[in-house]
Amino acid sequence: MTQTHFFILLFAALIVVVLQLVLLLRKRGNDGSQLMQIQQELQRSQQQAGERIERELREQLQSTSLATRQELGGNFTQFQQALSTQLTSVATLQNSQIDGFAQQLAKLNEANAQQLEAMRQAIAQQAQTGREEQAAALKRFGDTLNQSLAALTESNAQRMIEVRATLEAKIKDLQTDNGTRLEEMRKTVDEKLHATLEQRLGESFKLVSDRLEKVHQGLGEMQQLAIGVGDLKRVLTNVKTRGTWGEVQLEMLLEQLLTPDQYAKNVETIPRSGARVEFAVKLPGKDDANHPVWMPIDAKFPKEQYERLADAAEHADMDGVTAAGRELETVIRNEAKKIAEKYLSPPLTTDFAILFLPTEGLYAEVMRRPGLADELQRNCRVSIAGPSTLSALLNSLQMGFRTLALEKRSSEVWQVLGAVKTEFGKFGDVLAATKTTLERAAKNIEQAETRTRQMSRKLKSVEALPSDAAQQLLGGESLDASLDTSDDA
Repeated sequence: MTQTHFFILLFAALIVVVLQLVLLLRKRGNDGSQLMQIQQELQRSQQQAGERIERELREQLQSTSLATRQELGGNFTQFQQALSTQLTSVATLQNSQIDGFAQQLAKLNEANAQQLEAMRQAIAQQAQTGREEQAAALKRFGDTLNQSLAALTESNAQRMIEVRATLEAKIKDLQTDNGTRLEEMRKTVDEKLHATLEQRLGESFKLVSDRLEKVHQGLGEMQQLAIGVGDLKRVLTNVKTRGTWGEVQLEMLLEQLLTPDQYAKNVETIPRSGARVEFAVKLPGKDDANHPVWMPIDAKFPKEQYERLADAAEHADMDGVTAAGRELETVIRNEAKKIAEKYLSPPLTTDFAILFLPTEGLYAEVMRRPGLADELQRNCRVSIAGPSTLSALLNSLQMGFRTLALEKRSSEVWQVLGAVKTEFGKFGDVLAATKTTLERAAKNIEQAETRTRQMSRKLKSVEALPSDAAQQLLGGESLDASLDTSDDA
């Protein structure tokens, strides 16, 4: 904005202020209509003045921007001409410098070519001289080497003749010696081989005889075993004998794991019932030790049903396996019911009994039946046991018996501990007296050592006699001999 525009705006503002002051001064003397006309005229004049000012400002701005664009165009043209002139001079200068550099590079290449040619000629001359000198040296070395090789060959030939003669003589002696030794070795080997062969043949015949004798013995044992197997088969075929075999096996387990006073045989668990169980374990009662609680154990061996089941399984007969399994379950249930009815009567007996099956295969087959063992325990209060299961049960009972025995004899143990405590106090007194005696003996030994040292100092000037002479003079056994005897002891 120029200074003229500023004065115009200031003049218009002053006119507006003057008109407003005139209006304020004449406000009371004029009526309302005149005031309205004056205000309208003022507004029109103010609007016209503003439009005129705006129009003049727009024209001024257009002329100013046009002049500015023309001035910038002229300046840019001048700058472009100056820049073009400078670039032209720079290009000319660079071309002249490049031409000078090319001339210098050509001169440098020419000088390098001349130097390389001179160096090549010098190297070729030196190589020619070196080859001539090397050829002469190699010729001298070849002559010397030929002379040395000729002398060495002649010397080696002479030595080889001497070595061959020596080797032939030694080889002949060695062959003679080896022949003699081989003959001696052959004789020795023949003698030893003959003796060893006779010894080995004798031992082999003896071993064969022993083996034949053992074979005869084994055949006799096999015959006895066959007889035993036949007896066992007859035992297992007979129902009564088979039951006796199960009882024998059960009795053997009880004898191995329990003491004779911990079980009984053929026990009437229910008084005046007449039913006697094969074996019963004595369990201590609560009130009276003379009236124990019995745990019944009965052995059963349903061999026919088990064999039918095994044969059907071996022949893959599923119907036969099912039928034999049902038959086996029926037999086991009936035996469990009989045991529960005949032998269980709490509190005279335990609230359960043991049905012992004498083979592990039969026990495994019964336990494999779904729900059979749980049914017998729940309904009949009978537990199934095989040899290993019964052994574990009896071992646990044996531990319980030992615990009860320890509890019964705990008072005796305390009495023994009290006596040991009393004797231990006396032992302490004896140790104190022994300590006093040992201290007194040590003091006496120390005094004796002191006197011995004093006597040794007094006798230092006296010459010592030999041991034998001293023994003959003093009599008795020498001290060295007594010390040796004590060491041997």
